[in-house]
Amino acid sequence: MELLLNEFLRDEQGQDLSEYTLLIVFVMLAIIGLATGYHNSIGGVASSTNAVLAAGNAAIANGTPTF
Repeated sequence: MELLLNEFLRDEQGQDLSEYTLLIVFVMLAIIGLATGYHNSIGGVASSTNAVLAAGNAAIANGTPTF
């Protein structure tokens, strides 16, 4: 039994897989945290872009595009 326990403690097979899994989990948590923090900022940029594109479409439809 003691021999089996010693072999189990020395066996490092699969250690890399668990380390890479933890690394991926931490990176994903960081990305989720950043995306949550910048939610309003990203929404503001999208809203501004939508307004500019709508104004450009209206100007082209009226025949008065500005460059």
